[in-house]
Amino acid sequence: MEQNQTPLLEAVTDFIATKPAYFRIPGHRLGRGISPRWTDSVGTKLFAYDVTETPLTDDLHSPEGAIDQAQKLLAALYGADQSFFLVNGSTCGNEAMILSAALEGEKILVARNAHKSAMMGLILSGAVPVYVMPEVLPEWGIQGALTAADVQKAFEQNPDCKALFLVSPSYYGVCSDLAAIAKVCHAHNALLLVDEAHGGHLYFHDGLPAGALASGADLCVQSMHKVTGALTQSSVLHCKDHGVRSEVFDRIAQNLHLVQSTSPSYLLMASLDCARYELAMHGSEMMEKALSLASYARERIQNIAGFCCMEGEQLDRTRLVLSACELGLTGYMLEKLLYEKYAVNMELADDKNVLAIVTYANEREDLDRLVAACADISQGYAMQKVVHRKKKSLSFPPISQQVLTPREAYFSKTKKISWQQAAGQISGQMIAPYPPGIPAIYPGERISQEVWDYIECFRREGRHLHGADRNGKLEFVNIVER
Repeated sequence: MEQNQTPLLEAVTDFIATKPAYFRIPGHRLGRGISPRWTDSVGTKLFAYDVTETPLTDDLHSPEGAIDQAQKLLAALYGADQSFFLVNGSTCGNEAMILSAALEGEKILVARNAHKSAMMGLILSGAVPVYVMPEVLPEWGIQGALTAADVQKAFEQNPDCKALFLVSPSYYGVCSDLAAIAKVCHAHNALLLVDEAHGGHLYFHDGLPAGALASGADLCVQSMHKVTGALTQSSVLHCKDHGVRSEVFDRIAQNLHLVQSTSPSYLLMASLDCARYELAMHGSEMMEKALSLASYARERIQNIAGFCCMEGEQLDRTRLVLSACELGLTGYMLEKLLYEKYAVNMELADDKNVLAIVTYANEREDLDRLVAACADISQGYAMQKVVHRKKKSLSFPPISQQVLTPREAYFSKTKKISWQQAAGQISGQMIAPYPPGIPAIYPGERISQEVWDYIECFRREGRHLHGADRNGKLEFVNIVER
Protein backbone atom coordinates (compact mmCIF):
# COMPACT_ATOMS: atom_id res chain seq x y z
CA MET A 1 0.00 0.00 0.00
CA GLU A 2 1.06 3.59 -0.62
CA GLN A 3 2.19 4.71 2.82
CA ASN A 4 2.65 8.34 1.74
CA GLN A 5 -1.02 9.01 2.45
CA THR A 6 -2.89 10.31 5.50
CA PRO A 7 -6.46 9.51 4.50
CA LEU A 8 -8.13 10.47 7.77
CA LEU A 9 -6.29 13.78 8.12
CA GLU A 10 -7.14 14.59 4.52
CA ALA A 11 -10.81 13.67 5.02
CA VAL A 12 -11.16 15.97 8.03
CA THR A 13 -9.33 18.76 6.18
CA ASP A 14 -11.66 18.34 3.20
CA PHE A 15 -14.70 18.50 5.47
CA ILE A 16 -13.50 21.71 7.14
CA ALA A 17 -12.90 23.21 3.68
CA THR A 18 -16.63 22.89 2.88
CA LYS A 19 -17.25 25.55 5.58
CA PRO A 20 -20.47 23.84 6.71
CA ALA A 21 -23.25 25.30 8.80
CA TYR A 22 -22.38 22.93 11.63
CA PHE A 23 -25.13 21.44 13.80
CA ARG A 24 -23.33 18.32 15.01
CA ILE A 25 -21.56 17.51 18.22
CA PRO A 26 -19.20 18.93 19.54
CA GLY A 27 -20.85 22.14 20.60
CA HIS A 28 -17.86 24.43 20.13
CA ARG A 29 -18.63 24.56 16.36
CA LEU A 30 -15.25 23.93 14.78
CA GLY A 31 -13.44 25.88 17.47
CA ARG A 32 -15.55 29.04 17.51
CA GLY A 33 -16.92 28.24 20.95
CA ILE A 34 -13.63 27.38 22.66
CA SER A 35 -12.80 29.67 25.58
CA PRO A 36 -10.47 32.56 24.63
CA ARG A 37 -8.58 31.70 27.80
CA TRP A 38 -7.42 28.64 25.86
CA THR A 39 -7.24 29.90 22.28
CA ASP A 40 -5.21 32.94 23.32
CA SER A 41 -2.53 30.49 24.49
CA VAL A 42 -2.59 27.85 21.74
CA GLY A 43 -4.41 29.39 18.78
CA THR A 44 -7.65 28.29 17.12
CA LYS A 45 -6.81 26.20 14.05
CA LEU A 46 -6.42 22.85 15.77
CA PHE A 47 -9.88 22.94 17.33
CA ALA A 48 -11.55 22.90 13.91
CA TYR A 49 -10.27 19.32 13.56
CA ASP A 50 -12.23 18.26 16.64
CA VAL A 51 -15.20 16.94 14.66
CA THR A 52 -17.34 13.83 14.77
CA GLU A 53 -18.77 11.39 12.25
CA THR A 54 -19.67 13.26 9.04
CA PRO A 55 -20.28 12.16 5.44
CA LEU A 56 -16.52 12.58 4.83
CA THR A 57 -14.90 11.54 8.12
CA ASP A 58 -16.18 7.93 8.54
CA ASP A 59 -17.17 6.08 11.74
CA LEU A 60 -14.62 4.33 13.98
CA HIS A 61 -17.14 1.68 15.06
CA SER A 62 -18.19 0.83 11.51
CA PRO A 63 -15.42 2.11 9.26
CA GLU A 64 -15.92 2.11 5.50
CA GLY A 65 -14.04 5.21 4.33
CA ALA A 66 -11.10 7.25 5.61
CA ILE A 67 -10.72 5.46 8.95
CA ASP A 68 -10.90 2.08 7.23
CA GLN A 69 -8.17 3.17 4.79
CA ALA A 70 -6.01 4.56 7.62
CA GLN A 71 -6.31 1.34 9.63
CA LYS A 72 -5.42 -0.77 6.58
CA LEU A 73 -2.30 1.34 6.02
CA LEU A 74 -1.37 0.79 9.67
CA ALA A 75 -1.83 -2.98 9.36
CA ALA A 76 0.31 -3.08 6.21
CA LEU A 77 3.11 -1.14 7.89
CA TYR A 78 3.30 -3.48 10.89
CA GLY A 79 2.58 -6.73 9.03
CA ALA A 80 -0.75 -7.32 10.74
CA ASP A 81 -3.85 -8.93 9.25
CA GLN A 82 -6.01 -6.24 10.80
CA SER A 83 -5.35 -3.17 12.94
CA PHE A 84 -7.62 -0.95 15.00
CA PHE A 85 -7.35 2.62 16.24
CA LEU A 86 -7.77 2.96 20.01
CA VAL A 87 -8.89 6.26 21.55
CA ASN A 88 -9.08 5.01 25.15
CA GLY A 89 -5.39 4.22 25.38
CA SER A 90 -3.71 0.83 25.45
CA THR A 91 -5.83 0.03 28.49
CA CYS A 92 -8.91 -0.63 26.37
CA GLY A 93 -6.82 -2.69 23.92
CA ASN A 94 -5.55 -4.93 26.72
CA GLU A 95 -9.08 -5.33 28.00
CA ALA A 96 -10.34 -6.26 24.52
CA MET A 97 -7.56 -8.82 24.02
CA ILE A 98 -8.38 -10.63 27.28
CA LEU A 99 -12.14 -10.41 26.67
CA SER A 100 -11.64 -11.99 23.25
CA ALA A 101 -9.17 -14.72 24.24
CA ALA A 102 -10.73 -16.13 27.41
CA LEU A 103 -14.40 -16.46 28.34
CA GLU A 104 -15.80 -16.54 31.85
CA GLY A 105 -14.39 -19.48 33.78
CA GLU A 106 -11.63 -20.18 31.26
CA LYS A 107 -8.01 -20.01 32.36
CA ILE A 108 -5.45 -17.55 31.05
CA LEU A 109 -1.76 -17.24 31.91
CA VAL A 110 -0.85 -13.72 33.03
CA ALA A 111 2.66 -12.42 33.63
CA ARG A 112 2.75 -11.07 37.16
CA ASN A 113 4.37 -7.82 36.05
CA ALA A 114 1.38 -7.03 33.81
CA HIS A 115 -0.09 -3.55 33.88
CA LYS A 116 -3.25 -3.07 35.95
CA SER A 117 -5.30 -2.95 32.74
CA ALA A 118 -4.88 -6.74 32.61
CA MET A 119 -6.76 -6.93 35.90
CA MET A 120 -9.54 -4.82 34.39
CA GLY A 121 -9.76 -7.26 31.49
CA LEU A 122 -9.97 -10.17 33.93
CA ILE A 123 -12.79 -8.47 35.83
CA LEU A 124 -14.72 -7.81 32.64
CA SER A 125 -14.19 -11.29 31.18
CA GLY A 126 -14.49 -13.44 34.29
CA ALA A 127 -11.45 -15.41 33.13
CA VAL A 128 -9.39 -17.25 35.75
CA PRO A 129 -5.79 -15.97 35.90
CA VAL A 130 -2.82 -18.25 36.41
CA TYR A 131 0.14 -16.04 37.20
CA VAL A 132 3.67 -16.53 35.90
CA MET A 133 6.55 -14.74 37.59
CA PRO A 134 9.12 -13.02 35.39
CA GLU A 135 12.80 -13.06 36.19
CA VAL A 136 14.07 -10.63 38.79
CA LEU A 137 17.04 -8.34 38.19
CA PRO A 138 18.24 -7.98 41.80
CA GLU A 139 20.99 -5.46 41.04
CA TRP A 140 18.35 -3.10 39.70
CA GLY A 141 15.49 -4.11 41.97
CA ILE A 142 13.09 -4.65 39.07
CA GLN A 143 11.34 -7.52 37.32
CA GLY A 144 12.85 -8.61 34.04
CA ALA A 145 11.84 -10.89 31.19
CA LEU A 146 9.47 -13.84 31.14
CA THR A 147 11.25 -16.99 29.97
CA ALA A 148 9.98 -19.60 27.53
CA ALA A 149 10.93 -22.30 30.06
CA ASP A 150 8.67 -20.78 32.71
CA VAL A 151 5.86 -20.45 30.19
CA GLN A 152 6.29 -24.10 29.17
CA LYS A 153 6.15 -25.18 32.81
CA ALA A 154 2.99 -23.11 33.38
CA PHE A 155 1.24 -24.72 30.40
CA GLU A 156 2.26 -28.20 31.56
CA GLN A 157 0.66 -27.49 34.93
CA ASN A 158 -2.36 -25.75 33.35
CA PRO A 159 -2.89 -27.30 29.88
CA ASP A 160 -6.37 -25.80 29.62
CA CYS A 161 -5.11 -22.20 29.55
CA LYS A 162 -6.44 -20.40 26.48
CA ALA A 163 -3.77 -17.72 26.15
CA LEU A 164 -0.77 -16.00 27.68
CA PHE A 165 -0.84 -12.26 28.41
CA LEU A 166 2.51 -10.57 28.97
CA VAL A 167 4.27 -7.21 28.78
CA SER A 168 7.20 -6.77 26.39
CA PRO A 169 9.03 -4.48 26.44
CA SER A 170 8.53 -3.59 30.07
CA TYR A 171 8.40 0.00 31.26
CA TYR A 172 12.16 -0.29 31.76
CA GLY A 173 12.72 -1.57 28.21
CA VAL A 174 13.32 -5.22 29.15
CA CYS A 175 12.18 -7.52 26.32
CA SER A 176 11.22 -11.19 26.56
CA ASP A 177 12.16 -13.77 23.93
CA LEU A 178 8.77 -13.55 22.23
CA ALA A 179 9.68 -15.85 19.33
CA ALA A 180 10.44 -18.72 21.72
CA ILE A 181 7.39 -17.93 23.87
CA ALA A 182 5.10 -17.80 20.82
CA LYS A 183 6.23 -21.31 19.81
CA VAL A 184 5.35 -22.61 23.29
CA CYS A 185 1.93 -20.93 23.23
CA HIS A 186 1.04 -22.19 19.76
CA ALA A 187 2.18 -25.73 20.60
CA HIS A 188 -0.47 -25.67 23.35
CA ASN A 189 -3.13 -24.21 21.02
CA ALA A 190 -3.02 -20.98 22.99
CA LEU A 191 -2.79 -17.37 21.88
CA LEU A 192 0.04 -14.99 22.68
CA LEU A 193 -1.28 -11.58 23.74
CA VAL A 194 1.37 -8.89 24.11
CA ASP A 195 1.04 -5.58 25.85
CA GLU A 196 3.53 -3.80 23.62
CA ALA A 197 2.49 -0.37 24.85
CA HIS A 198 6.13 0.70 25.04
CA GLY A 199 7.26 -0.99 21.84
CA GLY A 200 5.55 0.54 18.81
CA HIS A 201 8.93 1.79 17.58
CA LEU A 202 10.79 -1.55 17.68
CA TYR A 203 9.93 -2.42 14.07
CA PHE A 204 11.98 0.33 12.46
CA HIS A 205 15.63 -0.34 13.33
CA ASP A 206 17.84 -3.43 13.46
CA GLY A 207 19.47 -2.10 16.62
CA LEU A 208 16.24 -2.64 18.53
CA PRO A 209 14.76 -5.96 19.73
CA ALA A 210 12.25 -7.62 17.41
CA GLY A 211 8.64 -6.48 17.77
CA ALA A 212 5.81 -8.71 18.98
CA LEU A 213 4.11 -9.21 15.61
CA ALA A 214 7.39 -10.06 13.93
CA SER A 215 8.02 -12.61 16.70
CA GLY A 216 4.77 -14.54 16.39
CA ALA A 217 2.31 -12.70 18.65
CA ASP A 218 -1.35 -13.19 17.76
CA LEU A 219 -2.61 -9.94 19.28
CA CYS A 220 -0.68 -6.93 20.50
CA VAL A 221 -1.37 -3.40 21.66
CA GLN A 222 0.87 -0.35 21.20
CA SER A 223 0.71 3.11 22.76
CA MET A 224 1.68 5.21 19.77
CA HIS A 225 1.85 8.29 21.98
CA LYS A 226 4.59 6.89 24.21
CA VAL A 227 7.49 6.94 21.76
CA THR A 228 6.06 8.13 18.43
CA GLY A 229 4.31 11.32 17.43
CA ALA A 230 0.69 10.59 18.32
CA LEU A 231 -1.27 12.48 20.95
CA THR A 232 -1.60 11.14 24.48
CA GLN A 233 -4.21 8.35 24.73
CA SER A 234 -3.71 7.33 21.09
CA SER A 235 -3.03 3.61 20.75
CA VAL A 236 -3.55 0.72 18.32
CA LEU A 237 -4.39 -2.98 18.42
CA HIS A 238 -2.94 -5.41 15.86
CA CYS A 239 -4.18 -8.90 14.93
CA LYS A 240 -2.14 -11.63 13.22
CA ASP A 241 -3.88 -14.98 12.69
CA HIS A 242 -1.36 -17.83 12.96
CA GLY A 243 -4.08 -20.46 12.66
CA VAL A 244 -4.45 -20.84 16.43
CA ARG A 245 -7.98 -20.39 17.78
CA SER A 246 -8.92 -18.31 14.73
CA GLU A 247 -12.49 -17.87 16.01
CA VAL A 248 -11.17 -15.41 18.61
CA PHE A 249 -10.41 -12.77 15.98
CA ASP A 250 -14.10 -12.42 15.17
CA ARG A 251 -14.67 -11.12 18.70
CA ILE A 252 -12.10 -8.31 18.68
CA ALA A 253 -14.18 -5.61 16.98
CA GLN A 254 -17.24 -6.53 19.09
CA ASN A 255 -15.26 -6.24 22.31
CA LEU A 256 -13.74 -2.94 21.27
CA HIS A 257 -17.31 -1.63 21.05
CA LEU A 258 -17.64 -2.57 24.71
CA VAL A 259 -14.54 -0.77 26.00
CA GLN A 260 -14.16 2.20 23.62
CA SER A 261 -15.95 5.53 23.66
CA THR A 262 -18.87 6.02 21.28
CA SER A 263 -17.57 9.57 20.80
CA PRO A 264 -14.04 8.95 19.52
CA SER A 265 -11.74 11.94 19.21
CA TYR A 266 -10.79 12.75 15.64
CA LEU A 267 -7.80 14.67 16.96
CA LEU A 268 -6.48 11.43 18.45
CA MET A 269 -7.25 9.38 15.36
CA ALA A 270 -5.73 11.94 12.98
CA SER A 271 -2.60 11.94 15.15
CA LEU A 272 -2.42 8.15 14.74
CA ASP A 273 -2.77 8.51 10.98
CA CYS A 274 0.08 11.04 10.91
CA ALA A 275 2.30 9.10 13.33
CA ARG A 276 1.95 6.04 11.07
CA TYR A 277 2.88 8.18 8.06
CA GLU A 278 6.05 9.49 9.74
CA LEU A 279 7.13 5.99 10.76
CA ALA A 280 6.52 4.68 7.25
CA MET A 281 8.43 7.51 5.62
CA HIS A 282 11.19 8.17 8.16
CA GLY A 283 11.03 5.43 10.82
CA SER A 284 14.59 4.20 10.36
CA GLU A 285 16.08 7.68 10.61
CA MET A 286 13.89 8.52 13.61
CA MET A 287 15.02 5.45 15.53
CA GLU A 288 18.63 5.97 14.51
CA LYS A 289 18.51 9.42 16.06
CA ALA A 290 16.90 8.14 19.28
CA LEU A 291 19.45 5.33 19.60
CA SER A 292 22.35 7.66 18.89
CA LEU A 293 21.21 10.17 21.53
CA ALA A 294 20.63 7.45 24.13
CA SER A 295 24.03 5.88 23.41
CA TYR A 296 25.70 9.30 23.67
CA ALA A 297 24.20 9.87 27.12
CA ARG A 298 24.72 6.30 28.33
CA GLU A 299 28.45 6.34 27.57
CA ARG A 300 28.95 9.59 29.46
CA ILE A 301 26.81 8.71 32.46
CA GLN A 302 28.61 5.38 32.83
CA ASN A 303 31.82 7.38 33.38
CA ILE A 304 30.36 9.57 36.12
CA ALA A 305 31.42 8.46 39.59
CA GLY A 306 28.55 6.91 41.53
CA PHE A 307 26.28 6.47 38.50
CA CYS A 308 25.54 3.42 36.40
CA CYS A 309 23.21 2.58 33.50
CA MET A 310 21.42 -0.67 32.76
CA GLU A 311 22.95 -2.70 29.92
CA GLY A 312 21.90 -5.90 28.14
CA GLU A 313 21.20 -7.49 24.76
CA GLN A 314 17.45 -7.78 25.24
CA LEU A 315 16.94 -4.13 26.14
CA ASP A 316 15.30 -1.34 24.24
CA ARG A 317 18.36 0.90 24.17
CA THR A 318 16.33 4.07 23.72
CA ARG A 319 15.62 3.74 27.45
CA LEU A 320 18.08 5.00 30.03
CA VAL A 321 17.72 3.30 33.40
CA LEU A 322 20.03 5.17 35.79
CA SER A 323 21.05 4.46 39.36
CA ALA A 324 23.00 6.59 41.82
CA CYS A 325 22.79 4.16 44.72
CA GLU A 326 26.59 4.34 45.08
CA LEU A 327 26.04 7.94 46.17
CA GLY A 328 23.41 6.91 48.69
CA LEU A 329 20.56 8.23 46.55
CA THR A 330 17.35 6.31 46.02
CA GLY A 331 15.62 6.66 42.69
CA TYR A 332 12.99 8.86 44.32
CA MET A 333 15.66 11.17 45.74
CA LEU A 334 17.47 11.37 42.41
CA GLU A 335 14.28 12.13 40.48
CA LYS A 336 13.38 14.95 42.87
CA LEU A 337 16.89 16.40 42.74
CA LEU A 338 17.07 16.28 38.95
CA TYR A 339 13.81 18.18 38.56
CA GLU A 340 13.95 20.68 41.43
CA LYS A 341 17.58 21.73 40.95
CA TYR A 342 18.18 21.14 37.23
CA ALA A 343 14.68 21.12 35.63
CA VAL A 344 15.36 17.66 34.21
CA ASN A 345 12.08 15.75 34.21
CA MET A 346 12.39 11.93 34.22
CA GLU A 347 9.69 9.43 33.28
CA LEU A 348 9.61 7.50 36.56
CA ALA A 349 11.49 6.67 39.71
CA ASP A 350 11.55 3.60 41.90
CA ASP A 351 13.45 2.54 44.99
CA LYS A 352 16.78 2.34 43.15
CA ASN A 353 16.45 3.88 39.69
CA VAL A 354 15.19 6.65 37.48
CA LEU A 355 14.10 6.18 33.87
CA ALA A 356 14.56 8.48 30.90
CA ILE A 357 12.74 7.68 27.65
CA VAL A 358 14.74 9.02 24.71
CA THR A 359 12.90 9.61 21.44
CA TYR A 360 13.70 11.03 18.00
CA ALA A 361 12.10 14.29 19.15
CA ASN A 362 14.77 14.86 21.79
CA GLU A 363 17.77 17.03 20.96
CA ARG A 364 21.41 16.75 22.02
CA GLU A 365 20.83 19.65 24.42
CA ASP A 366 18.32 17.55 26.40
CA LEU A 367 20.85 14.77 26.91
CA ASP A 368 23.63 17.24 27.69
CA ARG A 369 21.50 18.71 30.47
CA LEU A 370 20.88 15.25 31.93
CA VAL A 371 24.57 14.33 31.76
CA ALA A 372 25.66 17.66 33.24
CA ALA A 373 23.13 17.32 36.07
CA CYS A 374 24.37 13.81 36.91
CA ALA A 375 27.98 15.02 36.88
CA ASP A 376 27.15 17.92 39.18
CA ILE A 377 25.25 15.64 41.56
CA SER A 378 28.18 13.24 41.64
CA GLN A 379 30.65 16.01 42.40
CA GLY A 380 28.41 17.53 45.05
CA TYR A 381 27.97 14.29 46.93
CA ALA A 382 31.65 13.44 46.66
CA MET A 383 32.55 16.85 48.16
CA GLN A 384 30.32 16.16 51.14
CA LYS A 385 32.77 13.43 52.12
CA VAL A 386 29.98 11.41 53.66
CA VAL A 387 30.03 7.64 53.86
CA HIS A 388 26.86 6.53 52.09
CA ARG A 389 25.27 3.24 52.81
CA LYS A 390 23.64 1.33 50.00
CA LYS A 391 19.96 0.97 50.63
CA LYS A 392 18.75 -2.59 50.39
CA SER A 393 16.20 -2.83 47.62
CA LEU A 394 12.72 -4.16 48.13
CA SER A 395 12.37 -7.82 47.23
CA PHE A 396 9.26 -8.89 45.34
CA PRO A 397 6.96 -10.95 47.55
CA PRO A 398 5.61 -14.38 46.55
CA ILE A 399 2.27 -14.34 44.74
CA SER A 400 -0.58 -14.34 47.23
CA GLN A 401 -3.15 -17.15 47.37
CA GLN A 402 -5.98 -16.59 44.90
CA VAL A 403 -9.23 -17.32 46.75
CA LEU A 404 -11.63 -15.70 44.27
CA THR A 405 -11.24 -14.62 40.66
CA PRO A 406 -10.80 -10.87 40.16
CA ARG A 407 -14.35 -10.67 38.82
CA GLU A 408 -15.85 -12.63 41.74
CA ALA A 409 -14.03 -10.44 44.25
CA TYR A 410 -14.87 -7.19 42.47
CA PHE A 411 -18.59 -7.94 42.56
CA SER A 412 -18.59 -9.42 46.08
CA LYS A 413 -19.87 -7.64 49.13
CA THR A 414 -16.98 -5.86 50.78
CA LYS A 415 -16.29 -3.89 53.91
CA LYS A 416 -13.69 -1.26 54.69
CA ILE A 417 -11.16 -2.01 57.39
CA SER A 418 -7.96 -0.37 58.59
CA TRP A 419 -4.92 -1.13 56.44
CA GLN A 420 -3.13 -2.11 59.64
CA GLN A 421 -5.58 -5.03 60.04
CA ALA A 422 -5.52 -6.16 56.38
CA ALA A 423 -2.94 -8.95 56.54
CA GLY A 424 -4.64 -12.33 56.11
CA GLN A 425 -7.81 -10.84 54.60
CA ILE A 426 -9.14 -11.34 51.05
CA SER A 427 -8.65 -8.13 49.13
CA GLY A 428 -11.65 -6.61 47.41
CA GLN A 429 -9.50 -4.21 45.42
CA MET A 430 -6.26 -3.75 43.55
CA ILE A 431 -3.29 -1.97 45.07
CA ALA A 432 -0.57 -0.94 42.63
CA PRO A 433 2.48 1.29 43.15
CA TYR A 434 2.38 3.85 40.32
CA PRO A 435 4.30 4.13 38.14
CA PRO A 436 4.60 1.54 36.67
CA GLY A 437 1.07 0.45 37.64
CA ILE A 438 1.82 -3.22 38.36
CA PRO A 439 -0.58 -4.58 41.01
CA ALA A 440 1.01 -5.88 44.18
CA ILE A 441 -2.33 -7.40 45.15
CA TYR A 442 -5.25 -8.35 42.93
CA PRO A 443 -8.91 -8.48 43.99
CA GLY A 444 -9.63 -11.96 45.30
CA GLU A 445 -6.14 -12.60 46.68
CA ARG A 446 -5.43 -13.13 50.34
CA ILE A 447 -3.15 -10.35 51.56
CA SER A 448 -0.15 -12.29 52.82
CA GLN A 449 2.16 -10.83 55.42
CA GLU A 450 4.90 -10.59 52.77
CA VAL A 451 2.66 -8.61 50.42
CA TRP A 452 1.44 -6.42 53.28
CA ASP A 453 5.04 -5.62 54.25
CA TYR A 454 5.89 -4.83 50.62
CA ILE A 455 2.99 -2.40 50.17
CA GLU A 456 3.60 -0.93 53.62
CA CYS A 457 7.09 0.17 52.53
CA PHE A 458 5.54 2.26 49.75
CA ARG A 459 2.84 3.56 52.06
CA ARG A 460 5.30 4.69 54.77
CA GLU A 461 7.39 6.53 52.21
CA GLY A 462 4.31 8.35 50.92
CA ARG A 463 4.58 6.85 47.44
CA HIS A 464 1.69 7.03 45.00
CA LEU A 465 -0.53 3.96 45.17
CA HIS A 466 -3.39 3.25 42.76
CA GLY A 467 -6.27 1.75 44.68
CA ALA A 468 -5.58 3.93 47.73
CA ASP A 469 -8.19 6.04 49.50
CA ARG A 470 -9.59 9.17 47.90
CA ASN A 471 -7.15 11.27 49.87
CA GLY A 472 -4.30 9.41 48.21
CA LYS A 473 -3.33 7.60 51.39
CA LEU A 474 -3.70 3.92 52.11
CA GLU A 475 -5.41 4.12 55.48
CA PHE A 476 -8.25 1.72 54.72
CA VAL A 477 -8.75 -1.21 52.35
CA ASN A 478 -11.82 -3.04 51.06
CA ILE A 479 -11.88 -6.71 51.96
CA VAL A 480 -14.32 -9.39 50.85
CA GLU A 481 -16.88 -10.38 53.46
CA ARG A 482 -17.03 -14.16 53.85
